[in-house]
Amino acid sequence: MSLSEVDRQFLQRCLERAPRAWQNFVDRFLGLVVHVANHTAESRGITLDQSTRDDLVAEVFLALIANDFGVLRRFRRNCSLATYLTVVARRVIARRLATSQIGPQTASQLETVNQEAVSDNGHQSRIENREEVQQLMLRLDPQEANVVRMYHLEGKSYQEISQSVGMAENSIGPVLSRARSKMRGEAS
Repeated sequence: MSLSEVDRQFLQRCLERAPRAWQNFVDRFLGLVVHVANHTAESRGITLDQSTRDDLVAEVFLALIANDFGVLRRFRRNCSLATYLTVVARRVIARRLATSQIGPQTASQLETVNQEAVSDNGHQSRIENREEVQQLMLRLDPQEANVVRMYHLEGKSYQEISQSVGMAENSIGPVLSRARSKMRGEAS
């Protein structure tokens, strides 16, 4: 299918920066980009929550306007604009999902692990969901799993963990941080 006259006008108005052209362009293709985000995530076994989907969609539109609409300027106009935008959106979203190392889980489950807020005494907050921590600990080597278990499941302090495992107290934080990265799938 070739480029329709309506899409040609949408594209031309955006490139010329006509008033409300970008808003009209977004209104026309927002549904398409949302669909591509859902489909791309689903094909990778990922369930998106609303905020993650919104972030992915926003990233696609940011890619379109980057470098003075560089992606739109490179459009050769030998297919429909919707087809071209689908390919661009899928590539942007797939790249983002790949760099995020999100596995077959929901984004909200990932957020539970990502929350590493610092508490009053300077230690990172404990993960609340006991079953989830036990499942995620399977990704760790025995020493890391032991430190994670003592901190998150048994509620031990860095000092107590240090005495128990014979590791320097200032090494506990980095071990927990590396373990969290592994549990998120960021490192192997």
